[in-house]
Amino acid sequence: MNIRSMRRRSGLSKAALWGIIIIIIIIIIAGAAIAMMPSGTTKTAPATTTAAKPCKILIGTTVSLKGKFAHEGELALNGMKVAVKWINDHGGVKVGGKTCTLELKYYDDESSSQRVPELYSKLITEDKVNFLLAPYSSGLTKAAAPVAEQNKIVMVSHGGASDSIFQQGYKYIVQTLSKATSYMAGIVDLIAEKDPNAKLAFIYENAPFAATVMKGAKDEAKKKGLKVVYEKPYEKGATEFGSIINEAMAAGADVLMGGGHFQDGTALVQQAWQLGWKLKAVAIMVAPTLPEFKQQLGKAANGVMAPAQWEIGVKYSPEAAKKLGIEWFGPTNDEFLSMYKEISNGGTPDYHAAEAAAAILHLVKAIEVAGSLDSNAVRQAFNKVDIMTFFGRLKIDPATGLEIGHKMIAIQWQNGEKKIIYPPEAAEAQPVYPAENWYRR
Repeated sequence: MNIRSMRRRSGLSKAALWGIIIIIIIIIIAGAAIAMMPSGTTKTAPATTTAAKPCKILIGTTVSLKGKFAHEGELALNGMKVAVKWINDHGGVKVGGKTCTLELKYYDDESSSQRVPELYSKLITEDKVNFLLAPYSSGLTKAAAPVAEQNKIVMVSHGGASDSIFQQGYKYIVQTLSKATSYMAGIVDLIAEKDPNAKLAFIYENAPFAATVMKGAKDEAKKKGLKVVYEKPYEKGATEFGSIINEAMAAGADVLMGGGHFQDGTALVQQAWQLGWKLKAVAIMVAPTLPEFKQQLGKAANGVMAPAQWEIGVKYSPEAAKKLGIEWFGPTNDEFLSMYKEISNGGTPDYHAAEAAAAILHLVKAIEVAGSLDSNAVRQAFNKVDIMTFFGRLKIDPATGLEIGHKMIAIQWQNGEKKIIYPPEAAEAQPVYPAENWYRR
């Protein structure tokens, strides 16, 4: 049958008939091709797939690489790098059903509170960071806090201990290090436990931070029933304390608490020793934590205590966390020290590095609890976090964001060596009380 007869029978036009014939031919050819496929070959076209977008969490901060906080800034930056590396090397951050990696974005604030607001605004608006770490020092943190608050983005403070930061009604700022009013509280508790009849003298630098620390210590002493028999703030830069010491001795004080910075704290202890003040305990801010304190004072350093956020020999561990019934999170102390040495080309960390690393661990745990990168969800999750890290316990007051879980440790010079004596879960030695070389001379 030819095409012309088919047209007459079907009544179709020539073009329509040819269209039908072409379709039939295509079907026949396709069927033949399918029949020739090897057995088991998929006969449907593969679905197109789109590669999952990598999940990255960008943390923004400023660090002081120049200016008066340059030393602390370098230590803090290295600590942050350790925490980021540890998290990324140990499976990343679990956010809902996704696994994310951490990335750190930072600028040099040059230790200037004037530069801080501009740089934090840039981190938020241009770099699009997910979360923030505060800069080092209470002053710079106070400059960054309004920017974080205005943009409703969580900021974790690792270098601003001043209670006043958290008395402004901020909703997005949380703290990792111990607040200023708790600095000496542990030492006061230790003294109260050993000697309820101790008579305290407070001699300290007349500066906001030192005054806040001593207020906390006095409040704790009152709560524990200890008697404060003498109090005297001294001016910044003072190094002569003879008349003040004589007044405190005349008041019957047998415990000295005070100081401010290295130079004045060291001078205060040295002159108390030289004037023959018989003391059961000496607790000074800052100065005794440094090796130069022992180098300058010799045997007079023995028995002297000091508060510290963290020290290399702390005994915080997964076992200690288990005893308290809380989760251990992050590297062990040995892991932190090893990684810090690697990242810093052989450097040694101090508490500035430790608290900065702990701030990132604190943030990561809150993100995982929230299961979200939303700042509101993460801020609410912080209220539920109660963990122990190599830095110690981390738990905040939900209403203010102040750190209430982390305890200041206490160190004491014993036989020419600096030992951690408090709290029990971090201690490597028992406290010596009374300080024999001071009290029985």
